[in-house]
Amino acid sequence: MYAIVKTGGKQYKVEPGTVVSIEKLDAEVGAEVELPVIFVADGETIEADPAKAAATKVTAEILEQYKGKKQLVFKFKKRKGYKKLNGHRQQLTKVRVTAVGDQKWEKPAKAADAE
Repeated sequence: MYAIVKTGGKQYKVEPGTVVSIEKLDAEVGAEVELPVIFVADGETIEADPAKAAATKVTAEILEQYKGKKQLVFKFKKRKGYKKLNGHRQQLTKVRVTAVGDQKWEKPAKAADAE
């Protein structure tokens, strides 16, 4: 089962256990958040109507708040001697999807030390 969620003006395909970097959410690290759903697909059925798909809940755990890579913004006008260079770093949030509907993600068990 997977879902398409919309956050920060972008859409992401998520399944339980998926780690996704999205635009910054106002929440603490370790908090549970619910993401808005616009499409849900099970093995046999799909729900493409956003109003009906919104009934499915997608929950995620916040792993990290960080800044993305620097994006350069260069403005230039030929034959005018105009050049301007700016940079921008987007605020991002890394989340792990813990559940899509009734399907949940289970943490992998730690391997026992082989001695």
